[in-house]
Amino acid sequence: MPNTDNPTAAILIIGDEILSGRTRDANMHHLAGELTRVGIDLKEARMIADDATEIVATVKELSVKYTHLFTSGGIGPTHDDITADCIAEAFGVSIGVRDDAKALLAAHYEGRGVEFNEPRMRMARIPDGATLIENPISIAPGFSIENVHVMAGVPNIFSAMVAGLLPQLTGGKPLLSQTYRIDRPESTVAGPLGDLAERYPDLSMGSYPFTRDGAFGTNIVIRGQDGAQIEAALLELAAIFPANETA
Repeated sequence: MPNTDNPTAAILIIGDEILSGRTRDANMHHLAGELTRVGIDLKEARMIADDATEIVATVKELSVKYTHLFTSGGIGPTHDDITADCIAEAFGVSIGVRDDAKALLAAHYEGRGVEFNEPRMRMARIPDGATLIENPISIAPGFSIENVHVMAGVPNIFSAMVAGLLPQLTGGKPLLSQTYRIDRPESTVAGPLGDLAERYPDLSMGSYPFTRDGAFGTNIVIRGQDGAQIEAALLELAAIFPANETA
């Protein structure tokens, strides 16, 4: 992708259940679409285990490298939910039960007639200096500290937290995208596409082969921030490979 002046981001997906294959991650896909919409360029995605040393090291690395780091997973009530503690360690701050988070959870469980026990109290432990991220689904908050945004791993909760958080972040120009289908194998498209990409250095051009009814074809995806440039490139591409023309 060509360089832009947009803010950049990474997502860190934390959890043994993801790496073991027991759970399929959906959060990276959702976040990528939402960040594209607001003009924040997602540059990297990592998945790591529930290993404290690795979490701390990776948070330190990625939070320096990008404008924003989003994390997913590990802020629940069980013993292996260690993300909040690791974030506190990464930033060198204390962590403890915070009154506002505790009040939210206490009211939630009281309203449901459920005991607000010690494991549930763990979800009110927030690093010093952090700002809460609202959780309208199950109430237990995420939090932001400096440029790191810590959210739940459950997809519907993660997406709700993202929806509440993104309006507070400064974005850039949204990334636009157009797709053009060519009924030819990718190998015959590669040369002309490379020449076209050289003429439009501010655009990103990707080729994605497919087969349909035994015939080979290629979808060309052109991305960029300038809609006029994308349209111009598409017109040139269509002139080289007219629609429905086969090899």
